Formats: sequence, structure tokens, C-alpha cells
Amino acid sequence: MEGIVPLLIALVLIVVAWKVLTGIVKTVALLVIVAAAAWFVFGSGMMG
Repeated sequence: MEGIVPLLIALVLIVVAWKVLTGIVKTVALLVIVAAAAWFVFGSGMMG
């Protein structure tokens, strides 16, 4: 259940980045957000 919180935070950050940023900055921001969420959920052992 704790793994859901970072995913929800990442989803909110993705929506904000999608609305506010443009071009390559948007792409980089989205990649960083997704990578950070994946690392937090899977790398820190929250799901296993």
C-alpha cells in the first residue's frame, strides 16, 4: 500500500509538467519523474 503514494505523487507531477512545460524540457522532466518513481517503488523494495 505504501507504494501507491509515490505513484500518485508522480502522476500529479506528470500532469503539472505536461501542462506547464514544453519541448525537450517537458520530455526530460517526464523521464526524470518516471525514473524517480520507478526507483522509489522498485529500487527501495517497497513492492517486494
